[in-house]
Amino acid sequence: MTGGRLVPEPSPAWPPGFRYQPDFVAGDEEAALVDALRRLDFSEVRMRGQVARRRAAHFGWRYGYASSRVEPGPPLPAFLLPLRDRAARLADLPAGALAEALVTEYPAGAGIGWHRDAPAFGLVVGVSLLGACRLRLARDAGGAREVRTVLLEPRSAYVLAGAARWQWRHSIPPARAPRYSITFRTVRAGGR
Repeated sequence: MTGGRLVPEPSPAWPPGFRYQPDFVAGDEEAALVDALRRLDFSEVRMRGQVARRRAAHFGWRYGYASSRVEPGPPLPAFLLPLRDRAARLADLPAGALAEALVTEYPAGAGIGWHRDAPAFGLVVGVSLLGACRLRLARDAGGAREVRTVLLEPRSAYVLAGAARWQWRHSIPPARAPRYSITFRTVRAGGR
């Protein structure tokens, strides 16, 4: 609990394995994190020959967007470790299990299309900073498409585990305001 709000009970509308925590990061902590994130060396994200509007920095493990390969990357910066530890507690994991951190910078108007995180990664914990955005979750069920939408408030966190991680895809439509996403992930044995 941060900022006086408890973790909400899972909503029946959320896919199994999805958890959401508003106020995961306090306001002063967000300001310090954003200041540190702005100093990172971000790289362009190029997929299928196209450069995305978002930029990324990988730590622990690096994902090749063109090759779909995972390889060792630079260590997690010290300023991310306390956040990683809290993210692990939210996901009921030991801190070291979240071996990868992906920091994504989204300028206003940037989003990310429908996808599942690369299979080399397992459980996902995302932390959203600055602007709010909508996280859409979808799956095909019996010939119909189910879609759920969750508003990711600034300073919130979510977990994708179980069915939410493996049976549902997710996307973020273009947001009005700039934002950062810090995504911590486990690495599956075959991903190494």
